[in-house]
Amino acid sequence: MSAADAATTRVVAEPAHSLRVESQAIYAALAAGVLGALLGIVIGVTLPPLSLFGDWSFGSIVAIAAGAVAAIAGGIGYWRVRGMPGQEWRHSLSAATFTVNTIAVVLVHLVLAVLAALAAFLILSLGFIGLKVELFWTVVLMAVSLGLSAYLTYLSVSRMTTRRMSSLLMAFVSIGTFAAMLMTPDPLWWETHFSHLGTFWSVSSLVFNGTLAIGGLLVTAFAVYLTNDMNALLERRILTREDGPKIIARMFIILGIMLAGVGLVPVNVSLLIHNLCAGGMAVMYIGMLASGHRILRGMPRAYFIASWVFLAAVLVSTLLFVVGFFGLTAFEIVVFALIFGWISVFIRFLGVAGQRD
Repeated sequence: MSAADAATTRVVAEPAHSLRVESQAIYAALAAGVLGALLGIVIGVTLPPLSLFGDWSFGSIVAIAAGAVAAIAGGIGYWRVRGMPGQEWRHSLSAATFTVNTIAVVLVHLVLAVLAALAAFLILSLGFIGLKVELFWTVVLMAVSLGLSAYLTYLSVSRMTTRRMSSLLMAFVSIGTFAAMLMTPDPLWWETHFSHLGTFWSVSSLVFNGTLAIGGLLVTAFAVYLTNDMNALLERRILTREDGPKIIARMFIILGIMLAGVGLVPVNVSLLIHNLCAGGMAVMYIGMLASGHRILRGMPRAYFIASWVFLAAVLVSTLLFVVGFFGLTAFEIVVFALIFGWISVFIRFLGVAGQRD
């Protein structure tokens, strides 16, 4: 095949891939929309008119249904695209690894769908104060909500890459944390510490702790994608240390387990275990920053400069906290921001490693 033929093949293959995914996403949306319309009919006929938002409202029912639809669409979509261009490597994963990855991706999209639906109906309730949802609107709103949930989820899981995974991770943790802040029963939580958000027997603490636990699970899935990308760079001799991908992947997996532990064991359950998990996260993060120049030989020089800047920022923040310049809450927020900021920088540099301008 000539170079021109190869270029033509690549141009044709990529739209075909996109067309297939878009078509499947539309079919998923139509199926979910029909299901939503039927559910809307049942709600409108059997229940009295419900408010848009509240403890037991139409919005809360939609949120639960949207989460369920997102879970189904996410699971099916993530499984179906394994044979598509760029995703074939996932066939080599063990059943356990693929299962963990699928659970992580599905749970993240489930939670995001629930939070998005709640946010949408909260906004609607503020715009239509006192409105009760009648039969026609239960059908329309439920069908549209479930259709959008299936469509957006299917597209998201079908185009999962390392960069998309890192963006999803940061978006999920940020949205979940902000949601917990808005719902917390203690408006002065920040006067104690960041982990105080997870100490209440309330929905806000469930959201906060669940976000950290699921986020940790997603980090372990992220490590699998990261390993595949780094092995590709190793084969091209851009990265030169043979065991570099395995070391970085294992450190990310440990970081993910520690993050999940922070959410699964709040400070009011076990301060010792909670702090050990938080400390383990810090050790893995600092370890990756400090040893990157040896483990990741071949990465661009600018990446290592950025890593040293992140490391310096962590050390300076720790010093400022020790001397009392700012409190524990601010310190925890700064460290979390630095961790996820570095992940974003790392992934972007990994994607351009080996390029020559």
